[in-house]
Amino acid sequence: MKNILCVPFLIFLLLFLAGHGQPQTPTDDSFDYPRIVWKGQISTRKDIIKNPSFFSRLKNLFTGGSDQIFVRPLSLMEDREGKLWVTDPGHPCIVKIDTAAGDITHLYAKDDFSFISPVGICEGPDSKIYITDSGLNQIIVLDKRSKKFSFLNDSLKLSRPTGIVYLSNNKEIWVVETTAHHITVLDTNGQIIRIIGKRGLQKGEFNFPTFIHVDKNGIVYVVDSMNFRVQMFKRTGEWLSMFGEAGDATGFLARPKGIATDSEGHIYLVDGLFNAVQLFSKDGKFLYYFGENGHGEQQFWLPVGIFIDTENKIFIADSYNARLQIFEFVQGGIRE
Repeated sequence: MKNILCVPFLIFLLLFLAGHGQPQTPTDDSFDYPRIVWKGQISTRKDIIKNPSFFSRLKNLFTGGSDQIFVRPLSLMEDREGKLWVTDPGHPCIVKIDTAAGDITHLYAKDDFSFISPVGICEGPDSKIYITDSGLNQIIVLDKRSKKFSFLNDSLKLSRPTGIVYLSNNKEIWVVETTAHHITVLDTNGQIIRIIGKRGLQKGEFNFPTFIHVDKNGIVYVVDSMNFRVQMFKRTGEWLSMFGEAGDATGFLARPKGIATDSEGHIYLVDGLFNAVQLFSKDGKFLYYFGENGHGEQQFWLPVGIFIDTENKIFIADSYNARLQIFEFVQGGIRE
């Protein structure tokens, strides 16, 4: 709980003010452009609850409930049951969205602690959801069945934890410690198995890493934010490759944030300064981008998190527009 005043540092790191630079699309006439289709957004309750019941309207009337769902959505994921889970440090809370049932729930940790700055989120085993809180310097576990929150390991103190993934084959939790410049690998009891990386410029070294993603093949992608690159690792922790460098033109990185892959293995990297999502091939070659600065459809204002489901539906946490935008990648569009 101490050093709470340092929390703004992480927010500054994750949420740089948006700029004016934009990546450029390839000019090669032979380039086979992908089809990224805008599908909609989730911003207010009306986007989910088309015909609210009388009870729902009455509840909002007496509780002062707002139609606005988010304040600053940051990271997100979809669980095995198809429900969306979003961290929102603006509340601060976790938002659960059941689009099929038209249900929205804001979950607050109220028993022994309160959220300060929830950042990363992933699904673990046995109906568990893992959440990093960069203010508490802890990993919080939500049991979906009991709807209760607890610390993964009371004695485990992390250094500004941000991104988190669960590797089911290893039964390991990989958490990014941003200000320690490394990845900590834990078992499901929160005991440290090993540390990956240290501060530096060489392969396998980091400079304020933030977001992390694991693909269907077990390859782990780490956004090495202030080295302006993405590093890839085997699930054993062995370094594989990396791509990216600082710049304001096509394929370069300015403020890399959330990362995900689609069913074809293409890499999607959100860039908060470009207000866009850049697509890269499996070997790190720039392919395409979509998005621009603004408040309308297919426009972003400091986007952060990204999640892509098994049907290539793309969810973007459009943070300062206080919404999720939904896109879809149509297969067969990208020529590698």
